[in-house]
Amino acid sequence: MYQLFIANKNYSSWSLRPWLLLRQLEIPFGEELVTFEEGGSWEKFRRFAPNGLVPCLVDGETTVWDSLAIAEYLAEAHSQVWPAEKGARAWARCAAAEMHSGFSTLRDICTMNCGVRVQLAEIPGKLQKDIGRIDELWCEGLRRFGGAYLAGEEFTAVDAFFAPVAIRAKNYSLPLTETAAAYAERLLQLPAMQAWIAEALQEPWREADHEEELLRAGAILEDLRQ
Repeated sequence: MYQLFIANKNYSSWSLRPWLLLRQLEIPFGEELVTFEEGGSWEKFRRFAPNGLVPCLVDGETTVWDSLAIAEYLAEAHSQVWPAEKGARAWARCAAAEMHSGFSTLRDICTMNCGVRVQLAEIPGKLQKDIGRIDELWCEGLRRFGGAYLAGEEFTAVDAFFAPVAIRAKNYSLPLTETAAAYAERLLQLPAMQAWIAEALQEPWREADHEEELLRAGAILEDLRQ
């Protein structure tokens, strides 16, 4: 059985992606949560991941240490990871790769935190550009492939890659069109997403760097964590 190493559910958007993909597609796996360390986690994570980062998937003698690589590895054994239709599959891979490598301003300003609502101090131009492009991508996928999800009627890896944005959209009240906002809410209502968020809210750990990033974004409106 696959073993997936992740970090704090409250903070780790990268961990959420393969976890949600596996859980939503009902692919059996074991989960091992390794908490972030104050001042850096590289040495701690190096015990299981050669790059010192999460997530990391272990399958017997095989170690896969990047979220997109994990999706592709899983797809070799589980056809439902990507859409069956060639055009939808190509689009989904492009969109997932764009999320994987881009949107740095969104990541920097609207950091991942499942339990805190924030009123942004401002939405600078670069952040608005990221939000606009995500909205455009979501609306394109929904329109082009006609489904409840980005590449059709079924949840696939591309939806998993944008799942952390749905959390950010709610917690930072990001300005989205009606279609994009409805899609974000659809992701948030998935049973697997609900489970992740509920478990994140129960975590007792606070990590200073992540908390300071949150405070730089704006005013804290609500903290739902225990």
